[in-house]
Amino acid sequence: MLKKIRPDTFTLLLLACVGLATFLPCQGTVATGFSWATKAAITLLFFMHGAKLTREAVLGGLGAWRLHLAVGASTFILFPLLGLGIAALPDSLLDNDLKGGFLFLSVLPSTVQSSIAFTSIAGGNIAAAVCSASLSNIAGVFLTPLLAGLMIPGAGEAHGGTLDAIGSVATTLLLPFAVGHFSRPLTGTFVDRHKSLLGRLDRGSILLVVYTAFSAAVVEGLWSRISIADLVAIFITGSLLLLVVLGVTRWAGRLWFAREDEIVLVFCGSKKSLASGVPMAAALFPAAQVGFLILPLMIFHQIQLILCAFIARSYAQEGAALRASAAEGAA
Repeated sequence: MLKKIRPDTFTLLLLACVGLATFLPCQGTVATGFSWATKAAITLLFFMHGAKLTREAVLGGLGAWRLHLAVGASTFILFPLLGLGIAALPDSLLDNDLKGGFLFLSVLPSTVQSSIAFTSIAGGNIAAAVCSASLSNIAGVFLTPLLAGLMIPGAGEAHGGTLDAIGSVATTLLLPFAVGHFSRPLTGTFVDRHKSLLGRLDRGSILLVVYTAFSAAVVEGLWSRISIADLVAIFITGSLLLLVVLGVTRWAGRLWFAREDEIVLVFCGSKKSLASGVPMAAALFPAAQVGFLILPLMIFHQIQLILCAFIARSYAQEGAALRASAAEGAA
């Protein structure tokens, strides 16, 4: 049991980056160099994601438009409403800066890789999951800065306003993604044969942003303002937030969709993307604010991986039992 719930290697690396930033934060010219390296890594990452996405996978899932609308409603309506509820909590329960972090988490798009992976394990509609998760991330380029500008003080200030922030996010994330996708006839074979390279680039770019963001936050006094009690509050709040969304998406999925599409709604509609969230935070907010904002996201990321892994296995066992029952009935 302990082996199943222990943190994975990436989580340990994230913690290592936070520790390194705590004791050896980058400053001055070094911080500027890390910032440029981070931007280059993120640009390359989203180019590779675009090159990885096949036209057939997108077209194969487009027919499930009601499902995609449900995923979008969960991601960009249900989550933000719950985020506003968290922001209304008394300051004695949750620090004001951390409320901003939950608001930012609530307006982020869904994950891509883990949503598809869990859908596959659970026996769901993989083509629809690819399409839903991809559409969520494309919509997030516009909706995340817009919602953040409406809900979070200081959003867009790093680039002069919400519209400029949308342009910055589109240039940083959407443009490389689109270029990568349209370059697939030239790059697709290489990307398909080197999928592990994309995984390393994915994790490496996040680690760079986390170290750079936490360095700036540490210089601004992060750990003098965040206590152990705050970390416990983040964990409890994030867990409750995820449980509520999982409950709503599962109820809605069973009410309106077939089982395979219900699985897509549960996994694509309940998760938030660390891969998109970290670079978006860097594009939307001043550097010193980013560390505070992504702390709830980092903890939520680990919670969603652990809990969704259990749920995916439960769906898989349920599916096996249904198939066995159907086979017995046919016999």
